[in-house]
Amino acid sequence: MLIGAPKEIKNHEYRVGLTPESVGELIANGHDVIVEKDAGRGIGAFDDSYIAAGAKIVATAEEIFATAEMVVKVKEPQPAERAQLREGQILYTYLHLAPDPEQTKDLMASGAVCIAYETVTDNQGGLPLLKPMSQVAGRMSVQAGATALEKAHGGRGVLLGGVPGVAPGKVVIIGGGVVGFNAAQMAVGMHADVTILDRNPTTLESLENHFESSAKVIYSTAAALEKLVAEADLVVGAVLIPGAAAPKLVTREMLSTMQEGAVIVDVAIDQGGCFETSKATTHADPTYVVDGVVHYCVANMPGGVARTSTYALNNVTLPHAIKIANKGWKGALAADPHLANGLNVWNGQITCEPVARDLNLDYTTVETAINS
Repeated sequence: MLIGAPKEIKNHEYRVGLTPESVGELIANGHDVIVEKDAGRGIGAFDDSYIAAGAKIVATAEEIFATAEMVVKVKEPQPAERAQLREGQILYTYLHLAPDPEQTKDLMASGAVCIAYETVTDNQGGLPLLKPMSQVAGRMSVQAGATALEKAHGGRGVLLGGVPGVAPGKVVIIGGGVVGFNAAQMAVGMHADVTILDRNPTTLESLENHFESSAKVIYSTAAALEKLVAEADLVVGAVLIPGAAAPKLVTREMLSTMQEGAVIVDVAIDQGGCFETSKATTHADPTYVVDGVVHYCVANMPGGVARTSTYALNNVTLPHAIKIANKGWKGALAADPHLANGLNVWNGQITCEPVARDLNLDYTTVETAINS
């Protein structure tokens, strides 16, 4: 199979779909790889390293989209990229379609086979291709929030860890999954006053056992959320419903009760965000203010630490890329029901039920696609 890795073109996105090491693995499995010139420069992987691994460097993304049987990316294809997708071509990347009807419409029109990292599952019911980026984003959320709290960045002027004689900042984390757990680790490490909200009893018990007295673990009710958000210096939104749009848990009314200069970091923004006032921002212009509250809603947070993120991502995406290349997409999905859960769009049809439901579109089963 001919596999292509174009350079990412989203604002301040420096990650790349394939590292030189991943290219070497694909070539060892008998495949050909083309990489756009300077695609890996943002992570310090220069063209020479790709050539040494066996890839061919091409001058433009257009050549990749025109010739590659499978395109491997990181972020969702931008409009110019979507226009180049071909019928039957495999697109393997993050998509986050539920809050993005325009992208969904374009992918359906392309006729491409679109496999989304974020809905591939594992035997434990987890999302293994989303997990490393959730780990990165969770850790970055507190780092970004701490910076936004500085007075020069519009915040309250609060140091999360405090100092002797001065209380630490209050951090509220909504959701105790991978993002929330990693955010809590960072906040606890900074000696902040940390509270984690969740509704899953097993998750609550696990968090309680792990953090013990270093963080408070609370069952999430509307009343508890409202009270804690009003008192918080930093609120991290870490809610995920796989494949579906994030629920709007913090309303505009709740926002109005927050302290001036408090900060919210919405890690769920890829799926539409869990704050009613959230809108996607970029690393170039990461924050905005609503009702005196600083909002950080960067939709590709892990791109800010591109090298770490790219290698962490390739560790989990490469095995599936090899399966798809070796067996073809139908063979790979038929052999692995967890990978099959990653199929979101096929032949102009939606094959991910939460996406179809949220966008009010017809749903076609993955089995129908595989057996076509």
